Amino acid sequence: MPIHARILIVAREDDRAGPLAEGLDRLGWRTVTARGPFAAIAALGDLQIEAAIVDLIGASHDTLSFARRLKAACAPRRLPVIAIAEPDPQIASHGFDLTLAPPLHPAQAVMRLESLVRMSVAEEEFELRHETFAERGRRLELPEAEGGPARVLCIGEPAPQFLALSNALTRYEAQVVGAFTSYTAFDYLHERTFDAVVLWAGETPQEALAIIAGMRRNTRLYHIPALLYQRRGPDITAADAFNKGVTDVASAEVSENDTAKRVLELARSYRRQSAIRRALEKAKSSGLMDAATGLFTRDLFAAHLMRLAAAARVRNRPLAVCVLKVAERPEVVVARAGGWLDRAIPQIGSMIGRLVRAEDTAARLSPEVFALALPATSIAAARLTAERIAAVIGCTAFEAGPDRQPFVAEFDIGVAEVTPGESAAKALEVAAAQASERQAS
Repeated sequence: MPIHARILIVAREDDRAGPLAEGLDRLGWRTVTARGPFAAIAALGDLQIEAAIVDLIGASHDTLSFARRLKAACAPRRLPVIAIAEPDPQIASHGFDLTLAPPLHPAQAVMRLESLVRMSVAEEEFELRHETFAERGRRLELPEAEGGPARVLCIGEPAPQFLALSNALTRYEAQVVGAFTSYTAFDYLHERTFDAVVLWAGETPQEALAIIAGMRRNTRLYHIPALLYQRRGPDITAADAFNKGVTDVASAEVSENDTAKRVLELARSYRRQSAIRRALEKAKSSGLMDAATGLFTRDLFAAHLMRLAAAARVRNRPLAVCVLKVAERPEVVVARAGGWLDRAIPQIGSMIGRLVRAEDTAARLSPEVFALALPATSIAAARLTAERIAAVIGCTAFEAGPDRQPFVAEFDIGVAEVTPGESAAKALEVAAAQASERQAS
């Protein structure tokens, strides 16, 4: 049976790597462990590795250069590399994408891996869009990650430990804003931009988790990293915190300077991810998109899909395509006859564009047919994406004219994966045929 490992762990000892590997395996992120550089490079050549974790605790200075060697071995596929070490700005300068302090909880690792793998796919997508748009006389510029002091929101009552951490962040030249209540905190989050949030569990740990839950339900705040700062004790376990959406957990018994470095490391990673997302969003203002919906036009999508398929083969990544066709329901027929469906299509297309990831490509193939190209996505995951989009739009009522009940737009869905030796056009045809078959039935 073939091994489908997703994560490479490089560590000489099992004290940290063993429990981490077991935990990641249980959470669906299959791992393979290498003891040294030669075994690690060999694993990258044989397996479809999505990210690497390198244990730097007690490692020699030469190990710092290892991140670049791993990335070069995977090129042109981008490989995010995480360092297990105490936060140090010098580590990032050696090519590591993120530094996480030990002990690294598997649930925490999964959250960071999901984010970094997505960022790598987004960076690859930006390169491809840059080429596709350049062929048509448009340039997409990749903005640099924002400079200047990190902006940190500290939420919680002014306990001595929490004030000490806030002062440490200020000493490291972060711009710190304090919020004593959840109401004030959300006012700040909606009015200003922050690179990281620190929550003091203190006497009311459940309130801190409630704030995290609120952030994770908000699309604008979803990606902001949040560190839970608490006294050592049984109130909130690390597993509970990470499962609730906390990005990192720190104890007040640890030096506030070390914790401040962890917060700034999270802020640095978040700024880089934000720069990539902004770059991909700029495609919408290129002048090449469908004027009504803001999505890729049919011809632009066809050209980009060919480039995506070629890159997927070279990078050894999956590529899936979806077709969503407005279903032929009685209320839709009536809305189409009255011109109300045409009026709703721009809103439907705009919703599709907002419901996909920044690295996904959404297009309008014809007046009532939409398509998605999903890089680094299996056919099963692509089907879930298409069904989720259809379900959200299916809960939206659109105007059908005076004295008529609003109508709902449902979709017939087709999904296919671009397989080795098959063209992207063929996969798109298969997906379109599936959608048409469902409509006919």
